[in-house]
Amino acid sequence: MGMEARNVIIEYSLDAIDSEAYSNYLAHALCLKGCADFKFNENRFSFSAGDVLIVRRGEMMEEINTSSDFEVKVIYVNIGFIELCTPQTNYGMKGQLALFLNPVMHLTERMLQKCKYNYEMMEQHLSLADHHFKHELLIATMQILILDFYDFHSKLYDESSISLQNASIMNRFFVMLESGLVQQNRKVSYYADQLCITPKYLSEVSKKVSGFSANYWINRYTTLEIARLLRDKSLTFTQIYEMFGFSSPAYFSRYVTSNLGMNPKGYRG
Repeated sequence: MGMEARNVIIEYSLDAIDSEAYSNYLAHALCLKGCADFKFNENRFSFSAGDVLIVRRGEMMEEINTSSDFEVKVIYVNIGFIELCTPQTNYGMKGQLALFLNPVMHLTERMLQKCKYNYEMMEQHLSLADHHFKHELLIATMQILILDFYDFHSKLYDESSISLQNASIMNRFFVMLESGLVQQNRKVSYYADQLCITPKYLSEVSKKVSGFSANYWINRYTTLEIARLLRDKSLTFTQIYEMFGFSSPAYFSRYVTSNLGMNPKGYRG
């Protein structure tokens, strides 16, 4: 498989979206026919014809059910390549946060036609074998796709752009959260120190950009990581609570019950 084929991959099902093979890819799924429902970020969502699903962490998708007539086209883009392609606008961070809470966009008919055209253009350009500037062509094609997604999202949800400084702070904050630091660091002050700002300022920026406090995001990532580990039945409850530095099994159980709606044993089933 060549470099470009590794950067951008097109599939026609959701079968591999939560697989290890695509753990370092951003998935852009366009539903062409039928419907699907799934669990993401501990919430249930539906995905029907004319909808776009954008997921950065496919392993968070669970319990995927599809109708018998379901048809989908998925463009997987390597994280490194999509960072290279991302246009110089600060809207991306706000869109990323919003899609973390709800990864599905219900497109208007005009948006849908534009989206289909972009997907077809990506397919055509990816299949080119003799274009001397294929790498640059794919970057430009991906930029068009991204900018249209930004436009769709801003129109559907009336979102505004954010400052360069705030975008940078939130991006670095989320990189730390996604790295697994929440296992041992769940205080806003820790992340604020890493960012060289005050805890109050980090919370203010988080609230302004995402609508939620910094503590909300720390708790959310902690809960998601605990839920992921609880599903791994090779790990004991003791191992998991020790990974997160909880002072006792009882405290760990209360935390899980409060955030997942049931105790560890009940969640694991």
